[in-house]
Amino acid sequence: MEQQPITPWYKQFWPWFLIGLLFSAIGVSTTFAVLSVRSFDGMVQDDYYEHGTAINMVLAKQRRAAELSLAADLRIDPLTSDIVVDLEGEARPERLYLELIFPTRGDRDQEITLEHARNGRYLGQAPDNLRYRWYLQLQPSQEDPEWRLLGEADFPSEGGFALMPSLPGDN
Repeated sequence: MEQQPITPWYKQFWPWFLIGLLFSAIGVSTTFAVLSVRSFDGMVQDDYYEHGTAINMVLAKQRRAAELSLAADLRIDPLTSDIVVDLEGEARPERLYLELIFPTRGDRDQEITLEHARNGRYLGQAPDNLRYRWYLQLQPSQEDPEWRLLGEADFPSEGGFALMPSLPGDN
């Protein structure tokens, strides 16, 4: 029998292939770790504790809206971006402030002033080409509002969206 010479491990293909896979996984994971540490995603606020303690004030504003029997119907025309809000209840301020809050990116949030037209109808102008899902907040003033109505919307839409004083447990 003739014996073939055995080549050392470092001259074979498969050990180097496996070592290459290991080092490429280490390199990619290190790259992602560095990117995640260096880039700010805007999701976590620096003053999260203050926001957490302010939740009772927010709930009080929603309770006040429920006491006043407030509800609103919001429509945004997809072609002209005109906003029409019909407010029902015991309050008729001269202006309403509508906040369009994008769920994942704070830099896309919008604030719109709505003027009272007549009998609880408020008019305003939305930004052009609203797309995707947004949270809606309607309140009578920008600084320390007395009440607040909440809702969600998927744009573009021909229909209206209800804004209610959503309280915990109202599901």
